[in-house]
Amino acid sequence: MSVFARFSPRLQEAIVARLGWSSLRPVQELAGEALLAGHNAVILAPTAGGKTEASMFPTLSMLMDEQPVGVGALYIAPIKALLNNQAERLGTYTEMVGLRRFVWHGDDTASHQQTFFKEPAELLMTTPESLEVMLVSQRMDERKIFGDLRIVVIDEVHALAGTDRGAHLMSVLERLARSAGTTCSAWGCRRPWGTPTPSWRGSRHVRREGGSWIPPRCRASASCSWCTGRTSRASPMRQRAKPAARRACSSASRAPPPRPWPSTCAAPGRASSCTTAPSRPRSACWPRSASTTDPTPASSAPRRWSSASTSATSNLVLQSEAPDTVSSFLQRMGRTGRREGKAANTTFFCETTEGVLQALALTQLAKRGWVESVPVEQRCWPVLIHQLLAMSLAQNGISTEDAWAHLSSVPDFKGIHRAEYDRLLRWMLRDNALRLVSGKLVLGPKSEKRFGRKNFMELFAVFSTPQTYTVQTGTGQALGTLSQGFVDRLAEGVSSFLLGGRAWAVVRVQHDDRRVVVQPAPRGKQPTWGGFLPQFLGFDVCQEILRIVLSDEAFPMLDEAAATVLAEHRKSMREVVDSQRGGIEYADGEIRWWTFAGGRINATLRYALEAVGGDWKVIPDNFLIKVRGEDLDERRFAAAVAKLGELELWEDERIWAEVAEGLPNYRLSKFQPLMPPWVEREVVASYLMDVGGAWRWLSGEDTDMRRVPRGVSVATAQDEERAARGPEPELKLPSIARDTSRPLVWVRNVDELREAVDALMEEPVVGLDVETTLSDRALCLVQLAGREKTYLIDALEVPDLEALGALLGNTSVTKVIHYAAFERSVLGRHGFVIEPVVDTRDLSRARHGVDADGGHTLRQVCARELQLDLDKREQTSDWTQRPLSDRQVAYAALDAEVL
Repeated sequence: MSVFARFSPRLQEAIVARLGWSSLRPVQELAGEALLAGHNAVILAPTAGGKTEASMFPTLSMLMDEQPVGVGALYIAPIKALLNNQAERLGTYTEMVGLRRFVWHGDDTASHQQTFFKEPAELLMTTPESLEVMLVSQRMDERKIFGDLRIVVIDEVHALAGTDRGAHLMSVLERLARSAGTTCSAWGCRRPWGTPTPSWRGSRHVRREGGSWIPPRCRASASCSWCTGRTSRASPMRQRAKPAARRACSSASRAPPPRPWPSTCAAPGRASSCTTAPSRPRSACWPRSASTTDPTPASSAPRRWSSASTSATSNLVLQSEAPDTVSSFLQRMGRTGRREGKAANTTFFCETTEGVLQALALTQLAKRGWVESVPVEQRCWPVLIHQLLAMSLAQNGISTEDAWAHLSSVPDFKGIHRAEYDRLLRWMLRDNALRLVSGKLVLGPKSEKRFGRKNFMELFAVFSTPQTYTVQTGTGQALGTLSQGFVDRLAEGVSSFLLGGRAWAVVRVQHDDRRVVVQPAPRGKQPTWGGFLPQFLGFDVCQEILRIVLSDEAFPMLDEAAATVLAEHRKSMREVVDSQRGGIEYADGEIRWWTFAGGRINATLRYALEAVGGDWKVIPDNFLIKVRGEDLDERRFAAAVAKLGELELWEDERIWAEVAEGLPNYRLSKFQPLMPPWVEREVVASYLMDVGGAWRWLSGEDTDMRRVPRGVSVATAQDEERAARGPEPELKLPSIARDTSRPLVWVRNVDELREAVDALMEEPVVGLDVETTLSDRALCLVQLAGREKTYLIDALEVPDLEALGALLGNTSVTKVIHYAAFERSVLGRHGFVIEPVVDTRDLSRARHGVDADGGHTLRQVCARELQLDLDKREQTSDWTQRPLSDRQVAYAALDAEVL
């Protein structure tokens, strides 16, 4: 019997009469059986495959059978755009059966939301962040609104799986269940990319019994590529090699079919080069970067042209180069072949040899049914800190025990132990991120200052689009908006990007009022985003590329040019690589270790080589590791590689703790400024390292070795000392104010540095201070104060600091420094010697004793000797950001001037 007959009679009638359907699709039949039986499920189907109806028809039927009091079903979309796209559709479905739906997101007016509080709709549509806002709102009665919640539908769940936002959603749902006392089932809808197993975060906590979420009986109910084989096996794919973007775009404009077709690019820069290179008079390209807010030109323009190519960075399939993952490739190919009897079709246009090989590897893995699995994270620190803040803000605070009771129940935090939680709290209390008032955790001044704008909306929106920047010309003309994640990768005077169909060059970025000032980019200048984070290919993709290089397999999908590229690369690489273990090449004064192990494993091997090999420069990428050094030869390198084969090295947590202390200070989370140093080291290491994977590749053995060793997250003695001190006392003294009339000179190039050094050489005494990153003490800024001027040397801008050495080592100029050991350590890395030095910390210890009350920080010295308070709050800010804030600039200058 069809599941249709089990639906509520009124729903059956509406489906036939209002929608004109005569039957359900297979995916809807299978999903209906599972969901009406009370199972939790992941519904898999391709784009436009009927996932929404597969989840919503059973939901509506159950709500009609027993009308809920308040919200009976919760529909969660990962982004507001999807929510808006589905609003009319789900509104039609609820209206045709006499139910109501309500859409809640940040654009709603307070009066509109108040209407919902007074009379909740049976179906609530929202995003994870908006659900968090609702739970924090003092206006909402959680039991009235959610006390009868039965079903949670998470659409496009693959966009959340394995991410911080997925962990955030699970924590919010757990809080909702605890506060409202509800019991419900969860259904996830997704395209069929990625292994459909209960490792999906959303399916791990889906039915609440006895106060906790239990694992689901997970059923993949689908008629989709995963189950039926409608994948790339049956899909015509072509691969063409083109030497330049203009030629690739030209070929795309001549390629069939003779109608508008979607195209996609592997990266923003690739999209830009394609969209600026249309070649056919009747062809048009509409750039659509992830940061643009108006989708209208890209979505509607092809309907107005007889031939058009829509270029996008993450959607819509003519593919320029190749994406990084099989799941991304399948997702994009799923945009085609939706109609009955039509096969999906993808054509790759590759400008590089790597693009040809990567596209081949992705298609071959997809044909074999392999897709990246969803990572399972149990130490999700950024989300745990976010949830601590959110719970401290809600309901006038939360006790430490109640907070731990919730956090320890969320699987994404299961790997974090109680002792680590207590140590984190001690740090956040000392750092004024939290405060303990009447036994409850509440937000401290540091958190309020950082996240309190617009009624704490920055705190709630941190996992979606936390901030937007207005793009405007020098005359003030507004052009559009960009997301903060996009802006963070822009470099003044270097970067350019597409917006509104035109290329714009970045003049400056104003972080204080969130503006990007631009000017038209020179004609023909290819937009470039810049960026600092390495982009890693996975181990399996790189190993498949190695297999293709070593094989003689012919690939019919390749056109003549691409086949020639592959043949030539095979010939050249086989002189070096002779097995699935890769090979080693000695050439051009360096050693190249071809591993084909992927970016994260190669980065880990780099750190291991640096630990055992000596003073070598090691440069990894996705396929090889380059090693250079004056003492480098084949014998020493072979000895180092042999050392890597010893298990003791990989199990020595002290080595990896030292490695972690030297990792780059990448900003991976908005909450890093609130993290203690040992947590921040672990977060960065989890992005850059895979120790277990590196050992598995080296040894060929399976192992349960952790990806990030425990030693990375161990607090050092210095960390523990800082965490145990407690909050610094508030000094009731007048503050030291900087004299704004004093000249402040920025030094950003070598010529300016030489001028500054020449001027300071005439000074008998200068105050000296530096600012660095917190994790690895990388030099960011050098401050030097003379009698009349203060110089700020931007160490991230000046390409060569050599001229500074003449001043630092000049014995006729006394350098006044507070705690000179730190400056000597930082500047010593650059080969500088500082002489002579007067250390104000040593003077204070000699005068007041080592154990003087309050210690000997520069702030305490100023308080004791000058009876003035020196504000040090900017000391732990992000000194890698450019431009620095006005407060940072004033702080940096004042530190040197006080000395």
